[in-house]
Amino acid sequence: MVTGYDGDWGRNRVLLSVIGFCARRPIYTLFIVFCLSLWGYRSLSISPLDAIPDLSDVQVIVLTEWPGRSPDLVEDQITYPLTTSLLAAPKVQFVRGQSFMGLSFVYVIFEDDTDIYWARSRVSELLATVGHKLPEQARPSLGPDATGIGWVYQYALVDRTGRHDLSDLRALQDFSLRYWLESVPGVAEVASVGGYSREYQIQVDPYKLAHSGITLDQLIKAVRASNNDVGGRVLEIAGHEHFVRGRGYIKDKQDIEQVVIPSGMMMGDHRPVRLADVASVSLGPAMQRGLADLDGLGQAVGGIVIMRHGENALQVIDRVKQRLEEVRGGLPEGVEVVPVYDRSGLIERAIDTLKLALIEEMLAVAAILLLFLLHVRSALVAVITLPVAILLAFIPMGMQ
Repeated sequence: MVTGYDGDWGRNRVLLSVIGFCARRPIYTLFIVFCLSLWGYRSLSISPLDAIPDLSDVQVIVLTEWPGRSPDLVEDQITYPLTTSLLAAPKVQFVRGQSFMGLSFVYVIFEDDTDIYWARSRVSELLATVGHKLPEQARPSLGPDATGIGWVYQYALVDRTGRHDLSDLRALQDFSLRYWLESVPGVAEVASVGGYSREYQIQVDPYKLAHSGITLDQLIKAVRASNNDVGGRVLEIAGHEHFVRGRGYIKDKQDIEQVVIPSGMMMGDHRPVRLADVASVSLGPAMQRGLADLDGLGQAVGGIVIMRHGENALQVIDRVKQRLEEVRGGLPEGVEVVPVYDRSGLIERAIDTLKLALIEEMLAVAAILLLFLLHVRSALVAVITLPVAILLAFIPMGMQ
């Protein structure tokens, strides 16, 4: 009991000494409070602003595509080898895996306070060592460096004139608008939703294929090998070097139809077997695994902007809006970008609520003090100390 009393008395003496110093030297006290307030204001200006607290775990997502395979095959040959190998990573708490048709997701959960980029580098190192255990066509990749609340903005591409169909809008999203927005600082990924992805579709006639003595594997290898540019040698002519190369990238379906399939056999008139002799080629939509709808008016094409881990959500959204304004003139005629989800409104309303609550609290406390004490200087204490205390609270937040 005596020790506790001595300890309390010691703390009280320190507190009284601080109060006495502030009372005897008001100029120094005001200067120190002013400097701390500036520090707090600077911390407030650099602190990430968001209306939703980020309570998600430190996790790294490993995505592996293996098209056309069943979920149980993906589980046995991809998800299981990855989960067992990633368990050896340092600071790993849990490893969870999900297998879908042609798709595998592995979630690596790390301990709290683990740096996200340190965790991603550890996972990348282990993926380099486990590659030989996976099928040849399966190549795992890391997901975006974002958290569960990184979904900050979403938009839809709309053509009210009817000049562009869903495949045209999806191509605009995948090959133009997506890359424009991914270059914005703070954006980790822009995911495309809805519409149809264009692809060249080869419909093989099994009877013609069997009559030509060609296997399906030979046809696939011929198509893959034909879509390629090859280099030759350099010829010096009249003091100038000329590069010899073969240009073979596929530009339309006619190029695919003219692909020669090496099989050692010829047609009846001694012509080589072309792809058009055993199959038909068309340009069509890829298989849909989901769709997007806008206002109940039918299918639409859109994009989801994912914010990078630790970024200021309000600043990232403002940069995205500014970039959309810059590229609006480069969109095809009749196409417009319609915002669907914008978290900045929620963040600004949360800030306005905090400001209103602070003002109401200052006025209420000042009015009560003025009413009961009838002393203006005492009422000003609450008006000054409350905002200063909030600014000081941002100092440790800005040091994180």
